Amino acid sequence: MTSLLIHAGLGLLCLVLFFWFNAYLYRPGWKGAAPSFLEVLYYLIAVASVCVGWHFNIEYVMADPAKAGWIDYTEKLFTNPAAGSGSQDLITANAILFPLWTIIDGPRRGLRQCWIYFVLSLFTSFGFAMGLYLAAQERQVRWLKAGK
Repeated sequence: MTSLLIHAGLGLLCLVLFFWFNAYLYRPGWKGAAPSFLEVLYYLIAVASVCVGWHFNIEYVMADPAKAGWIDYTEKLFTNPAAGSGSQDLITANAILFPLWTIIDGPRRGLRQCWIYFVLSLFTSFGFAMGLYLAAQERQVRWLKAGK
């Protein structure tokens, strides 16, 4: 249970850092500052992802608290070929492609401190971090259009 609280705290810290790094995008008073439908959709999907993921993470830890940990968790991702197929895909996307994408593409679009999305994905969920990145990117597009 302690590990879940630590992960939650680190996830919250990363979320605060995200908003601090991107404060310029969330200040009112510029044309396009109101969230778009697509941006809201990204936030909703992100929040749903982290809630469902955390539900299962809590279930996992509570099932066998003494055994719960990164090694046991990772081993369980590969308990059968179907789970292994989905797990390797998720690991590849989250641990390799997502950081490359956000760290390379984000600055090209004018986003700041794009390493935060990968770190955030480690403590929340891949879907949450990706949804947040897409929402920030959507805001950045409007920010640039507004001539900021």
